[in-house]
Order: sequence, then C-alpha cells, then structure tokens
Amino acid sequence: MASAIPEVIKAKKTIDYSVKHSLQNTWTLWFDNPGKKTDAQSWADNLKEVSSIETVEDFWSTLNNVCKINHLAPNSNFHLFKQGIRPEWEDPANAEGGKYGIQFPRSKTGDAINDYWMNLLLAVIGEQLAIEDEVCGAVVSVRKSFYRIALWTKTSKDEEQTEKISKQLRDVLNLPEEITIDFVPHVDSTAKVAATLASTTLEENVTTEEESATTKEEA
Repeated sequence: MASAIPEVIKAKKTIDYSVKHSLQNTWTLWFDNPGKKTDAQSWADNLKEVSSIETVEDFWSTLNNVCKINHLAPNSNFHLFKQGIRPEWEDPANAEGGKYGIQFPRSKTGDAINDYWMNLLLAVIGEQLAIEDEVCGAVVSVRKSFYRIALWTKTSKDEEQTEKISKQLRDVLNLPEEITIDFVPHVDSTAKVAATLASTTLEENVTTEEESATTKEEA
C-alpha cells in the first residue's frame, strides 16, 4: 500500500495539517434555482449563500462537497463572488461592469464542464488573471441544452482590457477555437431582460383580455 512507503510515512509525520493557507481575498459561494418564470425580487429571495471561502483548504472542502455541475437540475446556478459583492447586476461593484460568457453544448460537453468550472475558479481565487482587481466573481449556469460559465468584472468600456481578459480566459481554460467568448456589459443585459419582461407582461395581459372576452361571449 502507498501509505506504507517510507517517503509517504515521513511526509505524513512532517506535514502540519493544522496550517491554513489564506487566499488574497475572501469569497462567497451562492446557489439558486429560480425556475423558468421569475422577477427580480423572487430571484433575489431564491439566492442562497452556501459558504464563505477564506483559505485554500476552505475552497477544496467546499468544491468537494457541493453537487457536480453536470448533476445539477436545469436552471441551477452557482456563483462565486468576492465577499461583500452580491451576484446581481444592481450591486455597485457590478453595475458598470460586464461578463465574459462561454457556452458549452450539454450533449458534447458531458462531465468536462466540471473541469472548466474548477479551472475558472482556481484562476479567480488564485488571482491568476492580470486584472485581479477587476474581477467580481464567476458564475456557472445549467440549462436544458447547454452549460454557460461567466467571469464578471467591474468595468466594461475598456476594449483593450476586454480583449486581454478574453485571451487570458482562453489560455487558462484551454478552450478549443470553435468555442467563443462573448463579452456583454451588464447594462445591455439589464435592458434585454426588461424588454423581455415587458413583452411577457404584454402577452399575458392580451391573453387575459382574450380569455375575459371569450367568457363574456360564452355568457
């Protein structure tokens, strides 16, 4: 057995397992699964804090004890953000920023999504990106036909920086060329969601009016 090898026995005697290795920043892991229809308030209420990560040991303990990404139900999301920053567009640290999104087809990705997510987290908590002060957090989303991971940053108007971060992400994750990285400012995402909600509300109102008219005609 490996544990009987002299070198292993010596290592076990000399390693101090009580020593913790602090990270440069403290991070918070969040989880949510709001379902298909939700508004901003119900989504925020559904967002749950899982754990606080201050050390390397905290990170591995957390990662090893939460559900693997490929085992999560559709519409689930994990968020790892710097302590004090909520994974919401409205948070002051995120308001002027954006996200670098990478989408993977579920049918072709399989359990490889777990490695992509882990490598992104290691780059984030290990401050491997040259713009670590810009990083707010990382998100992984599970949908019916795809997975998506994203890096959230504080600013969105520096095109040179955007290109630099995109290149770093491709290198860190060792992404195939056919997989693209899309950068979207949060203000654009907010406007898109607002338009979608307005459209949905309008459709629901029209449906309600039609149903009401039908009921009156039947009466």
